[in-house]
Amino acid sequence: MPAKAVDPAEMRAAVQAVLPWLRGEADQPERPVLAAAVRLSLRTLERIAPGRSVEVRVPPFAAVQCVEGPRHTRGTPPNVVETDPRTWLELATGGLAWADALDGARVTASGTRADLSHLLPVVRF
Repeated sequence: MPAKAVDPAEMRAAVQAVLPWLRGEADQPERPVLAAAVRLSLRTLERIAPGRSVEVRVPPFAAVQCVEGPRHTRGTPPNVVETDPRTWLELATGGLAWADALDGARVTASGTRADLSHLLPVVRF
């Protein structure tokens, strides 16, 4: 089943609403605002890199499967990326480099296909 379509304007608006927080200029946004930015940006990643070989998790808001390759169907996938909402949004907007997120232990990535650096950012401002 293909990933659900994402309206680019809706995704940009959702992410733009959290930019002041990401830049340190505002308090953390309300949960629904943050959730929308995370979910829509993850679904955008899913559309950019269709597939089911990597699971990207941003608890507590969403997880998607993406990247072409062997499909995983049971248990813990062999290729997993997990991070917190702020780190994900910084990666998604280009405010944080993939290598820096790994070096700073802000993201965990396991498996041979779990390097998302070539897919980021998913939106630019």
